[in-house]
Amino acid sequence: MFENLTDKFNGVFRKLSGRGKISEQNVKDAMREVRTALLEADVHYKVVRDFCEQVVQKARGQEVIKSLHPGDMMIKIVHDELVELMGPVDTRVYFVSPPPAIIMMAGLQGAGKTTTCG
Repeated sequence: MFENLTDKFNGVFRKLSGRGKISEQNVKDAMREVRTALLEADVHYKVVRDFCEQVVQKARGQEVIKSLHPGDMMIKIVHDELVELMGPVDTRVYFVSPPPAIIMMAGLQGAGKTTTCG
């Protein structure tokens, strides 16, 4: 399910990693490709728009750390924004007592429902 999205992200960052310095135009081009990849992965438009705006804002004001290449810095910014976006959510399952508890699993074919329940 995430293979296509991963491949597109890798392609975007591969283009950026070869650059000595990242310009604002490079960031805009990269975010256009990221936006397209996220929309093709059925992420809601408003979420994609807000995410891309946040990344562009952080990339503009960010100084590149000397130990990192500019492309690596962009990867870090996108990673940090994804973590913040998907951030701290309570993923615990609250069971009723007495057992057994009934849990419905829903998802696309091949998404890992059986593996998760395993």
